[in-house]
This record gives sequence, structure tokens and C-alpha cells, in this order.
Amino acid sequence: MPAELTFAQSAPRRTGLAAWLGARPTAREGLLLGLALALLTCLPVLVAKYPQMVDYPAHLARYYVMLERGDNGFLQRYYEFDWKWSGNLGADLLVQPLSALFGLETAGRIIAGLVPLLTALGIVAVEWSLRRRIGIGALLALCFVWSPGLILGFLNFGLAQAAALFAFAAWVRLEGKAWRPLLFMPVGVAVWIMHVSGWGMLGILVFGYEWSRHKGLSAFLAPWPLFLPFASLVMGDNPSGLPSYGPNMWVFKWAIWKQAMRDGIVWLDHASLMLVGAALFCSLLLRRIDGRLGWAAAILLIGSIAIPRHIFGGDLADARMIYSGLLVGCLALSWQVPRWLLWLAPALFLARISVTTENWQRGSAETERLLAALDHLPQGARVANLVVTNSAVWGYNTQEHIGGYAVLHRNVLINAHFAVPGIHMIRLKEGGPNFRDPSQRLLWRPGRPIDLANWGPAKGTDWLWYIGPREPDALPAGAVVVYRAPGTLVARLAKVPGDS
Repeated sequence: MPAELTFAQSAPRRTGLAAWLGARPTAREGLLLGLALALLTCLPVLVAKYPQMVDYPAHLARYYVMLERGDNGFLQRYYEFDWKWSGNLGADLLVQPLSALFGLETAGRIIAGLVPLLTALGIVAVEWSLRRRIGIGALLALCFVWSPGLILGFLNFGLAQAAALFAFAAWVRLEGKAWRPLLFMPVGVAVWIMHVSGWGMLGILVFGYEWSRHKGLSAFLAPWPLFLPFASLVMGDNPSGLPSYGPNMWVFKWAIWKQAMRDGIVWLDHASLMLVGAALFCSLLLRRIDGRLGWAAAILLIGSIAIPRHIFGGDLADARMIYSGLLVGCLALSWQVPRWLLWLAPALFLARISVTTENWQRGSAETERLLAALDHLPQGARVANLVVTNSAVWGYNTQEHIGGYAVLHRNVLINAHFAVPGIHMIRLKEGGPNFRDPSQRLLWRPGRPIDLANWGPAKGTDWLWYIGPREPDALPAGAVVVYRAPGTLVARLAKVPGDS
């Protein structure tokens, strides 16, 4: 690794405030700044009663079925739940003890707040372990705590990524300890249980670190304590389906790169990505990339192009590598800077967390307003839920899985679940093979009709819960609207001969 460049070396002598601002910040000062910013990452969860992660309500509904099905007749009628160990259980395991202490919805909020906080603290732990200071690399990496993956609600992946960062920091700190391999055998299994992508990230971090220090076969063998989960991937009960790039592979790859910092303001997200890209590119040209992390960042970012979108039963595997790769790439920035630049560096993170927090506060209020519709659904109803998403809008529609709350509050059968047979643990006993995500979502552009006259999920159900920017142009034949409010309606559907 090249010696770190410090701007103070060639600066002219200054006195007073100019000297203080131009001096190198102390290690304690950087650490306190990093920890304070890490605490700020959970601010969106603190201001929002209802977490505004796209998939969050569907996860909450799955937890509810998992925990309550044994004593609930409606849930027993509508759902099966096949518990199995797999590389995608982080939040599912954590929610059980937390819900026993605080109740399910509070437990969900705690987990939603823990993920960004632990990820940010993991970033601080990695840089401190490598350099005994917190610099602009870690402060810039904080911008990727609230990546699109977390906004979408990838809770298991988020927990695994945070665990991978802490584990890698421990790997560095325990250098030379003979018992380190024994410790990391269960650590690798634990990270894999949280999410297989986080386990893969940990392996890449360890390999990149060892390759930077000892190029050769030893770098490939160094991560061997993490290899135990390979047995499950090769011989275990793995999710069905072959890896897939999906349609229009290169169009999709370009899209996920453009959206690598997507949140709510298109110009800010694009400008942020260009700023990060420029910082990484210039640092690479000036040889200011710390190879102990730089190799891992390169593998993750290149890997995002090479690996399929669908792998191990999960979606957006390639996009997750982009988020992780850019986070690690920022951590690899190897600059020592004057105090004024260290304190200026968090500006991008603060701007972005402000936008996310404001979006969550506004979105939570909208969720609470829309949930008033649940008062008009009977307990144990069979509900077809449709949420219209304007595809011309840059930001995410965080109401896409709002139907999950109907499971918690009305014990309904609904089509908002992730319930693909052979992949997800929850299975629907009624509604048909496609009565699940994404049947509850309609991608729409202004000017096009919203015609539900022959909408498939409504067939064989009793109720329709609609959410959209305007009312539908047509409802299923015989539907009677029993509740109407701006952006939503509830309709009783006509019985079809032969329905139970």
C-alpha cells in the first residue's frame, strides 16, 4: 500500500483558526465524529411509526404467520409455514425473542433501526481496525448504509452485511492468533444463516485483504474457516430454480448501476453517484486506494456484472454487490486530510439522510391514513390487494406491500406475500398459484387506463383493497364500494358460482 498522502506536509505555516483547521485531526476526534454519524443513520426509523421499506409489511406479515399460526384458525386455513434452515434467516430468527418482549410491530421497528445502525458501526469498526483512525473513506461509505437494498427492505441481507463488516474487522484485529481459524468457523456459519450474500461478501473481504498482503496460493486458502456453508449449498435443501439473468440483461445491468444510490430525489442521487465515482476514480489514478480493501471492492463491483440477477432463490443478487462494492470502495480510500476537510466530508451523508428521514416521516403518515381502510374488512376475509405504482416517478413506492398489515390486523388471505413454492417458507393454501407478489402491484403511467374488470387476483376472493393515484376506470362486475378515501377504496366483490 502506498504511503498515505497528507495535505499538511506542504502547507504554509498558519496560526490561530487557520492553523487549527489546517492541522491533522486527532484519532479521537475522527472516532467521535464517526460514532455520532453512525447514530444518525437510524433517524428515519425514529421518526416513522411505520417503517418505509418497500418489502417491510410483507416481511412483518410472514413473521406474524410464523409466530401466530399455531393458535389462529384463520391463519391455519389460509397458510402453511415450512420452517427450514437456510442462508436467509437473519431477521426471522431475531424477531422471535424481540416480539416476545416488545410485541411484533415494535420488534419489527427495532430490527429496521438496528440494520442501519449496525452497518454504520461496522464501517467505523473496519476503518479503525485497519488504520486506527476514522477518515473521509468511512464518512463517505456511510452514504451506502441507506442503499436501495435497505430502502427496498432487504433486512436479512442488511444484517448479514453488517455482521460481515464486524467479522472482517475482527479478522484484521486477530492477525497472528493461532485460534482465529477456529473462531471463524462458527462466525462464517452465523453470517451465512443471516444471508448468503453477506457470507459471500465476508469471504471476498478476507480474500482481498490476504491477497493484498500475500499474493499467491495462501490468499486463496486463507478464508478456509468460512467454507463450512458450502456443504449446505452443494448438498443441502436449497431454493429451487436455476440462476437467471432475467430478460434484457444489459439493459437491467445498466439500470441497477444508474440506480445504485436511488432514494427520492433524482438529481441528488445521480450527483451523489457521480461524486463517489469521481472520488474512487481519482484516488485510483493517484494510487490512494488501500489494497487491503481495494481488491475486495474491485471483485464485488466486477462481480455485479458477471453474476446473475436471480441466485439461491433471491432477486437482485447483482445489485446487492454494487451497493456493497461501493461501500467497500469508499472504505478503501486512503487519504489523510486536514481537519476542515474531515468535517466537510459528512455533508453528502447528512444531505442524503435528511432526504430519507423526510421521506419516511411523510410516507409513514400516508401509511397510517391508508390503513384506516382495514376497519372496513372483516376478520378472516379473502382480499385481493392492488397497489398502483407510477413508473414515471424516480422514488420507490413504499406502499407496494401495505397489504401485509391486513394480515396482522384482520388475519386475512391476501396476495401481497412473497410465497414462491420451494423458495419461501410461507405458502398459500387458497387463491391459486399466482396469488402472491407481484400480483398486488400494477406498474402504470399517467394517461393509461386502470381497468380491473378482469383482474385475475379478484376472482375467487371476497374483497378488493385498492390503492392508487386515482380511482380505477372499471371494477370487477358486481363490486360494491363500501369505503372510499383519497387514494384508496374497499369494495365487496360479487360471489361467483362455485366459490366457497
